[in-house]
Amino acid sequence: MLKAKQFFLFGILLVCAVFLVSCTGTGQSGKTGEKAATSLQIKGSDTMVNLSQAWAEEFMQKNKGAGIAVTGGGSGTGIAALINGTAQMANSSREIKPQEKEDLKTKIGKDVKEYIVAQDGITFIVNKENPVKELTVGQLADIYTGKVDNWRELGGPDEKIVVLAREASSGTHVFVKEHVMKNENYRPDALLQTSSATIMKEVTVSKGAIGYVGMGYSSDQTRVIAVKKDAQSPAVVPSEATINNNSYPVSRPLYIFTAGDPVGVSKDFIVFVMSPEGQAIVKQMEFVPVK
Repeated sequence: MLKAKQFFLFGILLVCAVFLVSCTGTGQSGKTGEKAATSLQIKGSDTMVNLSQAWAEEFMQKNKGAGIAVTGGGSGTGIAALINGTAQMANSSREIKPQEKEDLKTKIGKDVKEYIVAQDGITFIVNKENPVKELTVGQLADIYTGKVDNWRELGGPDEKIVVLAREASSGTHVFVKEHVMKNENYRPDALLQTSSATIMKEVTVSKGAIGYVGMGYSSDQTRVIAVKKDAQSPAVVPSEATINNNSYPVSRPLYIFTAGDPVGVSKDFIVFVMSPEGQAIVKQMEFVPVK
């Protein structure tokens, strides 16, 4: 009789343990690896890291049970993580490619959902000692493809141009190649940087350097180049006004991608990002709200 009671009590304890595990969110829902409405992994665009972190911190203040981890590495890295199921959201400063959509459908079994969460103006920066204040889109293309090697050719000093660019996984790298360089290749001696922060740092110490960052990264430690669509157009610097009126020629949307419709904390986070409060954070981080 004692053994029967012990077995019965053990059975009850085992059932309770299983129940507790199922309720604590340690199991994963679906192929995306999202923990049960409490944990969220966001990966991708380095341009969006600080913005996304600001969103996450405010969201977690308002939702004490939520845990959000934000990492960068580039838009391509974030989309790959979404496809592989190691992230529930991908931050991206470029559109998702058709092949990436197909891969997501094949591996996760869901279609991509796209959210435009902010606008950005790609900002070209030079050292503060560089007197060049404006360039055309064509001149920027000549710099990045290697047709121009010296600032003297652009009205500046006799100084070799040191070209800084993001690495290939970066959405900004892809956007500049497509929209500024018209799909020509980057010059072989371009110095590929892992983040916007490293580009900022290099430009501050190298007199001949030029680089590009999201507008939320610009600072008074560097000079922002005013960009002209062509030689006859006015020179324009990126700002909320010039992006909203389409006068700044190198602007783009910023995206969050999910695998299928977001649920749980993912859905709540998207709602927060698109809310007046979330869009106010966009402005605070010196990007351009979409609402």
